[in-house]
Amino acid sequence: MRILAACSLGGAGHLNPLVAVLAAARRQGHDTLVVGPAALTEMVARTGFEFRAGGEPAEAEVAPIREQLPVVPAAEASILGNCELFGRLAARALLPAMAATCEEWRPDLILRDPCEYASAVVAHDRAIPAAQVAISLAEAEAGSIDAASPALEEHRAGLTAELRASPYLTRFPASLDPSPFATTLRFREPVTGVARLPDWWPGATGPLVYVSYGGVLGHMTRAADAYRTALAAVADLDARVLLTVGHAFDPAALGPVPPHVHVERWVDQTDILARADLVVCHGGSGTIYGALAAGVPVVAVPMFADQFENARRVTASGAGVTAADGDAPGIAAAARRVLAEPLYARAAGRIAAEMGAAPLIDDLFDQLVRNHS
Repeated sequence: MRILAACSLGGAGHLNPLVAVLAAARRQGHDTLVVGPAALTEMVARTGFEFRAGGEPAEAEVAPIREQLPVVPAAEASILGNCELFGRLAARALLPAMAATCEEWRPDLILRDPCEYASAVVAHDRAIPAAQVAISLAEAEAGSIDAASPALEEHRAGLTAELRASPYLTRFPASLDPSPFATTLRFREPVTGVARLPDWWPGATGPLVYVSYGGVLGHMTRAADAYRTALAAVADLDARVLLTVGHAFDPAALGPVPPHVHVERWVDQTDILARADLVVCHGGSGTIYGALAAGVPVVAVPMFADQFENARRVTASGAGVTAADGDAPGIAAAARRVLAEPLYARAAGRIAAEMGAAPLIDDLFDQLVRNHS
């Protein structure tokens, strides 16, 4: 079979869940192809999957929306991001390439980033089965569809209902993520080898704290302030700290950093989480998923989009705490608390065990293919 993965703007958090499913498809001998905006070219290249680049909104259109997401009320931010950015601008820009690719390559199954809507339009027009691969919590994804509905119905009447009925594949466990989707398929990824990390702290033996605010923040004007706040929060922490800032932010803009802090643009999350004692993050779904799957407790510092709800659920589960953006003393106190109290790590370990009991993606994907053969 030919499996097409459709990804929109949003970076690694949108792409990586698709990559996990594509890897299962490739292991089973299926042909695979990723279609998305040109901005994803290098990111997809690092995964080793074939990529066809399509159109994307101009930066002059995207930047004003992106800058408003952390500062406007949550309901308004949801409309801006889901309806205006993903539902209208991104979908319209990618639609010609998506239609042309499906005409030429003729996929048997489309796997969608839930924020990528051009593929949903084409899948219906060409009667191609499609499933959405979660990037966030199920209720947040359903809310995103609702927020995007005015734009979706402009593409085609009835598209909103079709998306709600589409099979929904997710890596999140039911205890953390009850799902409103009628067909919800939960999976886990196979355990792979973990690469050795450089010894960035020669002779140091303190706990390892991983600080990451994802890849999107680096495109925002507030990025430098957020990273400097993070540095202030860990300045006196008795720990080894790895801070990653993403490819869009220049680490030199941070100025001097404490000797126990090492800064990188990007480190494979799997490699660092296998060794981390604590994750300090913005509450992005990809980082939250990775931390909990590895049984690592979290200090969440939410800034925009679904991060507030992600943080709330992690805190409610006992696997972490939430701190306020911009509050360096509060973030520092939260980090010390989670490192000092084993109950947070135990709660994260329970969630990791639940996630580890889900079916392997290879088995789930085989079921999906059989259902659509």
